[in-house]
Amino acid sequence: MRNKIGFIGLGKLGLPCAEVMGRSHDVYAFDLIPKPTQNIRQVDSITEAVDGMDFVFIAVPTPHEFDYDGSSPTSNLPARDFDYSVLKEVLMEIAPLVQPTQYIVIISTVLPGTCRRDLAPLLPAARLIYNPYFIAMGTVESDFLNPEFVVIGSDTGSEADGADLMQFYESLLGEQRFHNGTWEEAEATKIFYNTFISFKLSFVNMIQDVSLRLGHLNVDKVTGALSTAKQRIFSEMYMKAGMGDGGPCHPRDNIALRALAERLHLGYDLFSAILRCREGQAENLARFLLEFGNPVVIMGKSFKPGVSYVDGSYSLLVAHYLTQMNSFAGFIDPLTGDNVNEKEPLTYLLAHNGRAFHDHQFVPRSVIVDPWRECPQIEKCEVIHYGDGRSKARQVSAKIHNL
Repeated sequence: MRNKIGFIGLGKLGLPCAEVMGRSHDVYAFDLIPKPTQNIRQVDSITEAVDGMDFVFIAVPTPHEFDYDGSSPTSNLPARDFDYSVLKEVLMEIAPLVQPTQYIVIISTVLPGTCRRDLAPLLPAARLIYNPYFIAMGTVESDFLNPEFVVIGSDTGSEADGADLMQFYESLLGEQRFHNGTWEEAEATKIFYNTFISFKLSFVNMIQDVSLRLGHLNVDKVTGALSTAKQRIFSEMYMKAGMGDGGPCHPRDNIALRALAERLHLGYDLFSAILRCREGQAENLARFLLEFGNPVVIMGKSFKPGVSYVDGSYSLLVAHYLTQMNSFAGFIDPLTGDNVNEKEPLTYLLAHNGRAFHDHQFVPRSVIVDPWRECPQIEKCEVIHYGDGRSKARQVSAKIHNL
């Protein structure tokens, strides 16, 4: 059975998901900025994306202020919730159009309590569902088609509230593992999923710092062993020490949860500690790079390999500290259009894992710092495996910290 689908918001998340839906259903999508599409019909107004639709999906931004994306220190800033103004404007505009038989499905990230307190009152006659996606930039379509699970939040949390939406997803994705809950349970599942990833990366990067200060310890040996303890603790995902987390979600989700901890008077702030870890680890790396006496070039400006987005980039955070220390020469990243003049010996930081920059024509007598410990030795250069306390990296770290 083909459903009529309305889709509001064709951004980095919304467009790929709407395109997938359009392969099996009739999708009518609206965005303020028209996009090139293949499987969906773009309409000229929100009204056309709502009238007569079985489901209306809303994937508009819920951003933080500019200084809160995680590309510079944020743990010292006041805790702030997300900005729901665009989402609220959309809901108020569609409210007179919504019919009791329609499902209004919000994908945008919100803090626990937001749907019941701020959003549901704007749509008193609607069947409001909170249905967050667990998707990474660069692999949106693949992650959408192969989800770990599907979360469906409603007023009461009953399975009956989400039955039609579950059937819709099975028509797209086949049999899935569904988690039905209240709006609050769905909101919490999304935000704590993202912040647990931040915790894991801070945790393994702490082992990286320990390896360099203690010595005789390669971080990959430790995280490799921990990754096998799957019954009780870990999976292999996000257990590779290297650069910290980044992107449009993870750093800012920790910031938002700081605001929630304050609002609920929890009496502690775990998320501020995670942000301070992230920032301290970036500063440690920046200080390490200075020890070689060269201007520092960061290979990879975007927050992850293969994408051009720099939202919350850990490379930018490291660059922030290097700039304070007057040793930053710039970025090299073809996807963001960044380049520097490479003539004199430099210290290169391989911010992106994999072999993305291993074949680069490095300036002779340069130092190449690889926090992923994957780069082979480069002729006429010195490769330093950051995080390997068995190697020269330990000697440099010991000098920095007077160990």
